[in-house]
Amino acid sequence: MEKNEKNSAREAELQTLQRDTFAYFLHETNPANGLVIDKPAPNWPASIAATGLALACYPVSVERGFMRRADAVEKTLATLRFFWTSPQGLEPDATGYKGFFYHFLDMQTGRRAWQCELSTVDSAFLLAGALAAGAYFDHSTAAEIEIRTLGDALYRRADWQWAQNGGETVTHGWKPETGFLQYRWEGYDEALLLYILGLGSPTHPLAENSYAAWASTYRWETCYGQGYLYAGSLFIHQLSHVWIDFRGIQDAYMREKGIDYFENSRRATYVQQQYAIQNPHAFNGYGELCWGITASEGPGPETRTIDGVERQFSDYVARGVPYGPDDGTLAPWAVVASLPFAPEIVFPALEYCIHQIKLTKFNAYGFKAAFNPSHPGQPGNPYGCWVSPWHFGLNQGPIVLMIENYRTGMLWRLMRSCPHIVTGLRRAGFSGGWM
Repeated sequence: MEKNEKNSAREAELQTLQRDTFAYFLHETNPANGLVIDKPAPNWPASIAATGLALACYPVSVERGFMRRADAVEKTLATLRFFWTSPQGLEPDATGYKGFFYHFLDMQTGRRAWQCELSTVDSAFLLAGALAAGAYFDHSTAAEIEIRTLGDALYRRADWQWAQNGGETVTHGWKPETGFLQYRWEGYDEALLLYILGLGSPTHPLAENSYAAWASTYRWETCYGQGYLYAGSLFIHQLSHVWIDFRGIQDAYMREKGIDYFENSRRATYVQQQYAIQNPHAFNGYGELCWGITASEGPGPETRTIDGVERQFSDYVARGVPYGPDDGTLAPWAVVASLPFAPEIVFPALEYCIHQIKLTKFNAYGFKAAFNPSHPGQPGNPYGCWVSPWHFGLNQGPIVLMIENYRTGMLWRLMRSCPHIVTGLRRAGFSGGWM
């Protein structure tokens, strides 16, 4: 196949995958309140992170022709109005408190589900989605003005100082029954976005030393010849990058290392591929075209003897490389979400997942959450190995958005235009590049 034909075929494949994946947000959302179900299981709750990702996906869908602007405005307004007017307080069944929201909410009532925690990082994804919506819907109509007003108001309401609970770093969350969780956002993780949002707040901002305190817990490693800021799960190197264009901008840590966070994610992507090639635990399927270890669902918990080897399989866990945990489970969405960093290795892996393993063939919304070539799965299943029965909203959003960032940089461009994001980056010490 000639280069132009190959590029055209890849573009068509991306368009199909993006459209099919976005359909999750069309069909798995409550139109009355905009809440997006975590996974489409009976009586399952909404995920506020998935809802925030949906808010960012609606502008992409308009530009790509997946939905009309008027419909996107309607969905966005329903979501923002719900979160603005939903109960914020100490009641155990409120929707949130201090401008933050509970991790999981009842799909119909919008109240706290499962006695879950008030989640600072999941709230950050929701607020980032609100800001992205405000940046995109820039018309002078009453509806689009309301989107901008509500998105900004939701962001301004979050009390980041309260979320520190007297410490320098930000806590993971809070429960009305027991108070703040014992864990804090420390070590390189998906909280990069959280700290930037917290630093940019015009009302309750984090102090600048909170970012320095977080960065002081970083860990630099060299794996498979790649020196990089270490995090084992691939999603950590992706989720903040869904929103923010880190190309060419550096904080103090990255200036010292001579790279930026985008390059760091490129290296982490190559570590993933090299780990699969080396395949230290001899799992089935792993190789140059078959990789992607991250936080995901798995076939466990169970122990099975396969080809004379006893294997322990986990359920949902933050899998990582090179130190594990690793039970042979791979997540195709995490491969797609690395597309902007390393398209030269992502495209072949993507094509392998689609055409060889056929991981999109039997699914309404593109890739299922995960698969495990070392686990046989249910007898007679069409894949010949275990494939998750579910889609998760948290996985669907990064596929839609990182494909678009690779193609046009759309969400990056929207967020670069958001003054709160720019303020947060500057207070965190970022400079250079587009700043």
